[in-house]
Amino acid sequence: MAFHPRETRGPLIASGASPTRRQFLQLGALAAVAGTGVLAGCGRERPRPTPTGEQIVLSRPNRPTRLPLHSDVPAIASGLAPEKGGTLKVFNYAEYLSPDVIKAFGDKNGVKVEITTFTTQDEAIAKLRTSGTNFDLYFPTPDILAKIVAGKLLQPLNPSYLPNLRNAWPKLQDPFYDQGSQYTVPYTAYTTGIGYRADRVKSVPTNGYDLLYDASHQGKVYILDDYREALTMAMLRAGQTDVNTEDPAVIKAAGASLASLVNAVNVKVGITAYQLVPEGQADVHHCWSGDIVNAQYYLPEGTGAEVLGYWYPAHRKGAVGTDTMAIPRSAQKPVLAHMLINHILDNDVALENFSFTGYQPALSVVTPEKMVADEYVAENLTSAIVTPAHYTDGLQELQLSPAGEALWTDEWAKFKAGQ
Repeated sequence: MAFHPRETRGPLIASGASPTRRQFLQLGALAAVAGTGVLAGCGRERPRPTPTGEQIVLSRPNRPTRLPLHSDVPAIASGLAPEKGGTLKVFNYAEYLSPDVIKAFGDKNGVKVEITTFTTQDEAIAKLRTSGTNFDLYFPTPDILAKIVAGKLLQPLNPSYLPNLRNAWPKLQDPFYDQGSQYTVPYTAYTTGIGYRADRVKSVPTNGYDLLYDASHQGKVYILDDYREALTMAMLRAGQTDVNTEDPAVIKAAGASLASLVNAVNVKVGITAYQLVPEGQADVHHCWSGDIVNAQYYLPEGTGAEVLGYWYPAHRKGAVGTDTMAIPRSAQKPVLAHMLINHILDNDVALENFSFTGYQPALSVVTPEKMVADEYVAENLTSAIVTPAHYTDGLQELQLSPAGEALWTDEWAKFKAGQ
């Protein structure tokens, strides 16, 4: 597998390598449409039963959820010795953990760490449900937690093994989607904004989404190939901040806004801003914050990071998200799994992992000032560093009802068909 150099901090994925976690977001989103009703929900709906009849209460920042505990799926006891030898099985997106971080943990604990990858959360859930399949550590997204906990696919965490959880943002030590961190701890955080070539963009408007509609960048404008992210962008540009709306008029207006990009700028869709922006194929690219961090290392030789820029709303009412770590019920080495989580939450280890993935840990040690001083991020890209304030004020794309999901995907399909 080919990699681009990452100076002294390790490699990032080159365009010919396996797709990364972010490259699979739109696959997971689209796959959810084909799922059952237990995948989704909105603030106006009643909880829906799982296939076993249990009610799922879907969380929102203003409606936090304490996930249910099950008497037949207990947390492991405190004070247990770590399991010896054999293989610790990790279930994750491709290239979403530093090999050096994993190797160091395995060497220290005398265990082989094996990573099995999945492309969508639906695929992961199906595999977790397969009889005889077991994994020790799994990386779910917050929007599916109610479903997989109701399905008894996760075991509760024992906090006595996780002292490094104190390094996480306080708000994510007790997140709205899993109050008390009963089943998950935070892994990474990201925002969705506008990446651009600062040497080609004359000025950035107050509403930075307008850059995507600027005809002077004809043929070099990209939006994320992700129906939730793209329609959310159009809604935010228009001042609509309910990014989980199921109002047909709002969704239709967002679709029309995307459609206008075809004639305005000959818009393209993509998920490789980290490559297209630094290489100059895109002047403006709707993208995730981690992609513009990664873009620093895809610049042609001799080109400085000052040619890159990232816009996110100054009032922080933009798209934001996090990923998590959890232990499956099927774990054969649950003590070691807890220890690996704790290892990843160590401040120094987390920063080493960040240098590989480009997606920052949701830890208090990660501040714009430190990331610039330690040369993880160029000074002109500090807007790509996610802070607790971004998380608090930002807007998260969460589960929709099946009917709402259909409205969103139908508008996206119309846009794609008109390109």
